[in-house]
Amino acid sequence: MTRVHDMGGRFGDGPVDPAPDEPVFKEDWHARALAVTLAAGALGQWNLDTSRHARERLSPKDYARFSYYEKWMAGLADLLVEKGVLDESDLTGQGDGSRHPLADRALKPDAVAAALAKGGPADRPSNVAPLFVAGQAVRTRRPSANALVDGGHTRLPAYAAGARGHILRLHGTHVLPDTNAHGLGEQPEPLYAVAFPASELWAHPEHPRDEVILDLWQSYLEPA
Repeated sequence: MTRVHDMGGRFGDGPVDPAPDEPVFKEDWHARALAVTLAAGALGQWNLDTSRHARERLSPKDYARFSYYEKWMAGLADLLVEKGVLDESDLTGQGDGSRHPLADRALKPDAVAAALAKGGPADRPSNVAPLFVAGQAVRTRRPSANALVDGGHTRLPAYAAGARGHILRLHGTHVLPDTNAHGLGEQPEPLYAVAFPASELWAHPEHPRDEVILDLWQSYLEPA
């Protein structure tokens, strides 16, 4: 996470407003954006980590000015073209309208509820043995960037790079986003809940005794 999207803990963006009374979709097209994203994902041409990385790869100028669902749609448009599902003429309404080779994989309306309820489980069997136990002190790697793909996707945020915390629990073995986003296979490894004191993550935390809990893969960690 070395790109503009890695904003956790950054100063200057104002307070976070959870807006609890707002509707799930603030505008009608937001729901349609979610629907199109789910339908495109059902075609089986990419995985969740690939789609996350597509949004991360938006230009800094676009990422800064786009709203949440605009980022979704921009990343999706890039993926559709990159994976050869559509071309730019299709996106502008200039396609020939012929039946698409992936038409039989279209997500039907009556299957949406089941697809949403099922989610996308990422737990997998693995031969990688856990190295850490609950209560053990660990430190995250520095730098936080993907160690396998230059500029690639990772779930280790920059604000936690080199931070010292302790293992709360082992979640099991899960797909490694750092490889899965780049066609390098799922390569599942142990995933841990790791607790960090706020004072370890930020120089001047408002509440130093607070804790931040991050779910982190084993290759992100080392004994402290």
